[in-house]
This record gives sequence, C-alpha cells and structure tokens, in this order.
Amino acid sequence: MSDRRMRTGRPEHTGRRHRYADEPAEPESWDYDEPEWDEDDDWSPPPTTGRRHRAEPDDWDDEPPAHTGSRHAAATSPDEWDTNVLPVYVDDDQPPVGFRAHVDPPAAEELTDPHLGPVYRDPEPEPQPRSRAGDDQRSAPRRVGRSVPAAERGGKGRPGGKSRRSRAASRKAAERRRRRRTMWLSGTVLAVLFVVAAGYAGWKLIAKLNGPEDFSGPTGPLVVVQVHSGDTASEIAKTAVDKGVVASTGAFYQAAARNSQFQKVQPGYYALPTHSRGEDAVTAMVGKDARVGNVVISDGRRLHDSNDVNTGARNEGIYRKIADASCLGTGADRKCVTYEQLDQAGASTDLAALGVPAWASDSVRGDPDRTRQLEGLIGAGTWDFDPSATPTQILNQLVTESVQSYEASGLLQSGNANGLNPYQTLIGASLVEREALPQDMTKVARVIVNRLAAQQPLQFDSTVNYTLDTTEVATTDSDRAHKTPWNTYAMSGLPLTPISSPSAAALKAMESPAPGPWLYFVTVDKQGDTKFTDSYSEHLHNISLAQQNGVLDSGR
Repeated sequence: MSDRRMRTGRPEHTGRRHRYADEPAEPESWDYDEPEWDEDDDWSPPPTTGRRHRAEPDDWDDEPPAHTGSRHAAATSPDEWDTNVLPVYVDDDQPPVGFRAHVDPPAAEELTDPHLGPVYRDPEPEPQPRSRAGDDQRSAPRRVGRSVPAAERGGKGRPGGKSRRSRAASRKAAERRRRRRTMWLSGTVLAVLFVVAAGYAGWKLIAKLNGPEDFSGPTGPLVVVQVHSGDTASEIAKTAVDKGVVASTGAFYQAAARNSQFQKVQPGYYALPTHSRGEDAVTAMVGKDARVGNVVISDGRRLHDSNDVNTGARNEGIYRKIADASCLGTGADRKCVTYEQLDQAGASTDLAALGVPAWASDSVRGDPDRTRQLEGLIGAGTWDFDPSATPTQILNQLVTESVQSYEASGLLQSGNANGLNPYQTLIGASLVEREALPQDMTKVARVIVNRLAAQQPLQFDSTVNYTLDTTEVATTDSDRAHKTPWNTYAMSGLPLTPISSPSAAALKAMESPAPGPWLYFVTVDKQGDTKFTDSYSEHLHNISLAQQNGVLDSGR
C-alpha cells in the first residue's frame, strides 16, 4: 500500500472525494451532492460520471491503463480502490452516452493530475447519463474534463441553462409583442384625437367665417327679458337665448357691440319679439317702448284713484299706475293687467301670497276694508316688475321689494326712538308725508309722538280726506264728523292703516323725530311756512293767519 493511501487527513483536492485510511470502502454508498434546480424547471440532473482508479499508481506498469470509462482490471478489492473523483461538467450540446459520431475524433489532450499522473481527455467530452437512485450507473466512472463557465451552464453554476434561456427568450418575445400592441393602440388613439381635433377646428373655422347662428325668418310673439343690475352684454345675450329671442349669444353680442346705445340699457324688463335677428333684438331693446313693467310711485300716493275738488282732475292711485305699466304689445295685441284685477288681488286674505311681512300681518288682517289692506306697503319710488306675471305675483313683487327697502332704513329698530312698533311707525310716516314739507318732517313726527303720548287726538285733515273720493287741503265740518277707522278727528290714536306711501325722508323722520315739546302745527302761507307750538291759543292765532292767506279756503 502506498504512502498516499496511508494519509490520515482529507485530500486538498475539492473536485474528488477521498476516503480516509481507516475507512472501509463502500462503493455502493458513496454520497454525491445533488445539484439544485427550481421546481418549475423541466430539467433532469446530469448523470454522475465519476470513475474509480486504482489506488496504487506505483503498482501500475510503465503506462497507466487505457482511459476507457470502466473499472481497471488491477483492482482486486475495495481497499485497493481510490475514491478520489474529479468533477465533470457536461456541455449542453454533448451527445448522450453510447452515441458516437461517424467521424474521426480529434486527438486527445494530455492532462497531468498531481495524484493520478497523466490523464487523457477528449476535446469534446461525451455526457454520461445519470441514473436514478439505486441504478448501476451510479458507480460509472466520470470523465475528467475542463470546468465549464457558469454562463455556459445556465447561470449560477447549475444546469438547466438552455431551458432558462428559452423561457427568457419567450418572455422577451412576449414583452416585444406587448410593446407592439401598446404602441399600436397609442397610435390609434392619437390618430382618433387628431381627427377629432382637426374636425372641431374646421367646424370652428367654418362657423367663424359664416358668423354666429342667427334667425332669418319672421319674428314671433313678444316675451319679457329681465336685465339684472350689473349684467354684462354676454349675460343679457344668454338670457335672450333662453327666452328664444335670438338663436345664439354670438348673434346678440356682436350686434350689441356695434350699437352705441346699448350701453344705456338699464336694469329692468324688456318686451322683445322672439325669433329675431341679433341686430333687430338689440335695436328693439334700446328703443323707447321696449322697457315694460317700470312704474314710478310718487311720494304720498294712495292705492286708489281720487279726484281733486278744485280741478276735478283724477289723482291716479298706485293700482292705476301699475296697470298702465303692465301693458305688452300694441294695437289689437296689446295686453294689460287691469286696475280692477289689481284691486281684487290686493283684497285677498292670503297675506303671504301678497308678500305682507310678519310685523304687519296682524294689523292688516284686522282691516275692515280689505281693498285698503295693502296701503303703505308699496313704497314710493321707481319699481320694476314682470308685466307677464299674474296680478297677485305683481303685487307680491312690489310689496316684497318695498318691505326690504323699509327694513333697510332701520324701521325694525325705530321703537327705541319713538316708542312705536314697525307698523305704527309706517303709519306715522304716511301722515308725515301727507302733512309736512320735507324741511318740517322731523318736527311733524315729533308732534305725532307727543300727542300720542298725551292721548290727544291728532286731528289731521289728511286722515279725513283719505276715505273721500274728492279731496282738498281743507275739510268740512261734516267730513270731520264722519267716523271711520282713519278719521283722527273722530277718534284718538293712529289710523288703522297707513294713508299713503311714505317717502324715504318721511320714514326717516318718523324713525328719529326731532326733539321738542310741540303739540300743534299749521301752514300759514302758500310758500309753505309752517308754525309749531305747544300752546293751543297760539295755535288758534296761527290758524287765523293761514285763513287770511287763503291757505285753508275750501273749494266746496
């Protein structure tokens, strides 16, 4: 037995397995490291192609035995076998065991092993199949060959490279197909968007060249278009389109831009024919007859008509003014809300439908003459209403806007200065409006407050005239003796309702009366000079002066 067989340590070579000197040889129980592979790899481990060599190279003859891939005949016992096996790596392209190409093999290459001496290797080693566990080929000798780089074995030093390359190639092919589909789809979408954009641009260009859509046929019936405060030409054009006046906002806007009078259009309501050309609609709107539903209510005007004693002229009431402003159209097509319709609507018991505020509802509901229940709730001033609405809707709009104006002046807080509730303050303001000139309003308001506090009758001629069909400044004894809920000669306190529509100045005066002790006043000349006093005797003297100046002369 040679020195090499008596070694007690493991050999330095890692490519073979050696057994120790005191370890019996068990050829059939050698342990091989199995290569690792993924579970989804379709791969079978390469065959183990290790071979046994005689353990005693010194006992060989001058030349080593031929490299045939089988056991050497010189081995007579397991102890005489060496377990050193060199690792063999098999190329993917090697033919299976037993296959011999019908060509002359190239010359063998001589290698030198430090333990076994010269070893011969075929230039292209043939792969040996590996058997399953327990197969006889497990003990078949392996060829000694060169190490194959990991890149050639499929990566990470393990077999199955070809299968992995196939899967990688498949993935790349699938990725290329996906990219092609994505590029095709993106190109299609871009093409569609381009066509749509081009079509829209063409349509806009054609529309621009042809101008905005406009009506060309005969006009239709009149409709009411409202212009709100602060509306621009574009907003008015949109309203006109919504009402069917013009076909497009562009047609109206371009015409308005060319018409210098359009800037003078005021907020309000305008009667315009439907299906008009833009230019015709703008021309109609700036015309003097286009504005409708605009009513001017003068200071101190009452709801109903009355006649002047001296001239016989009719003093048109608020209902008459509203009726005249409600007319639409001309000739046979003219339509108006009538005076009688407004009088009937104003007498409705549905106070909420008429816009009566909560602070006035109780007093209004107690009015025995319901035709007068809205007196004073439509304030003096210039108002706009929709003439195409119903009489009730028209009154509701005017009452609501007037109440908002009253409340904005401080009516709801006026009790701190005059001791009256809001509706009583409104009644007092209507008296101030009918009795005083603007410069004397705060003093007259103080007379009212002082007399109410003293529980002294007000004795105002204006309250007597309120229920008369014919009126004048002076009143007769019989008129003053006639008892009504408004005649302050026949009763103490305030009238049941306001007797007219107060101006803003009269309302302000009643909300904040001037300080003073006055209980009486009278206008002594036709220039409007008014005398105030708290002495009744002085007051009688002032009345005599007024009679001398013809102020209190009666036409009856």
